[in-house]
Amino acid sequence: MASKIFMGDIPELMEIILNNLNNEIYSLYSCALVSRQIFYLLGRNEQFFSQLQDLSLGPISDLSTENTIILLKILAKDATKLNALKLDEFHSDYEPQLLRALICIIKSQEQLRQFSLVGEEFPTEFHGIISALESQNNSLQEVSLMFCEFSTEFMVLMNCKNLEILRIRDCYNEEILEISLKTLEITGYSIYVSNIVQILKKSGTLLQRLSLVSTVEHVREEWLLLETLKSFCPNITYLNLSNITISTQFLGVIGNLQKLKFLTLFEMVDLEEETEIIVMQFAKLLPLTLQYLDLRDSHLGPYFDILLNNCYAPLKYLLIDCLDDEKAKALVEFCIRKRTLNYIGVSIYLDDNIKKEVERYVTFISCDRIEVNC
Repeated sequence: MASKIFMGDIPELMEIILNNLNNEIYSLYSCALVSRQIFYLLGRNEQFFSQLQDLSLGPISDLSTENTIILLKILAKDATKLNALKLDEFHSDYEPQLLRALICIIKSQEQLRQFSLVGEEFPTEFHGIISALESQNNSLQEVSLMFCEFSTEFMVLMNCKNLEILRIRDCYNEEILEISLKTLEITGYSIYVSNIVQILKKSGTLLQRLSLVSTVEHVREEWLLLETLKSFCPNITYLNLSNITISTQFLGVIGNLQKLKFLTLFEMVDLEEETEIIVMQFAKLLPLTLQYLDLRDSHLGPYFDILLNNCYAPLKYLLIDCLDDEKAKALVEFCIRKRTLNYIGVSIYLDDNIKKEVERYVTFISCDRIEVNC
């Protein structure tokens, strides 16, 4: 939806617009406010703000400091029923008045469930913004953090009784957290397991969904990750791993996840001569609960026939890079043998003849429509 821009010095028109928004609050996507008369009218429109549930602020420096503070104070006073709050392009060098106003918004919430912060230039100081989340320690369920460096201020999250989901992207110094979670998602240039091992151990049997995606480098200390998952986290139902070696230690983890339903593997590292044997063992170890397997960009394409020929899991959804004659044959045999596969997604162009043959047994569908994320 296009952004709405209200500007000028027409208070009567502005009041009509805001009154109409009382019944259609979702039609206001984003708003640039540049008139101090307009701010006065906003302050009077308590009904509109009291109905807001999702609020994204940023970059708040686009307005003058004076106008920004006025707007934030209005939000702190009237928008107190937010379910989700996002602070975008957060700077460590915001003026103290702005920081206090943001803290007031957080503390004024009756029951904030989701909080998201996206840093600008990896802020290291948060001046009480994160600490203010302690006021929501009975309601906060999900926290998402991007482009920032953890400080001791984040330890307040350990006091959030109902926090279940933590999503971290391109952040540093996560080792200060020792928190129990149901869902942990970490994506970054590289992943240092020593930074998150305490979270995994603390979560233990509670952890159900785990995504560890190292976008470029091999996962550091992967032996520690695999050992920890096998020893502490047997109840995972969703697993997304990248840049992990296909090894006997990896097989030990898969064999221990007897509740696994969704598995995504990305940029896996093979052991060359041993890979065929390990892939065969991997296929046989896939639990009978597994319904979804995403092998796109997993580097397991050359062993696709070996995997399917030895797979006993009742897969319903399968995502792969490409499908040639040999792979199509293995796929058809799997469909006939298991009779469970409903949909297959293929990333690369599919030969019409192959598609026609395979369509007799399974439905082709866009990968985007069946992709499952953490």
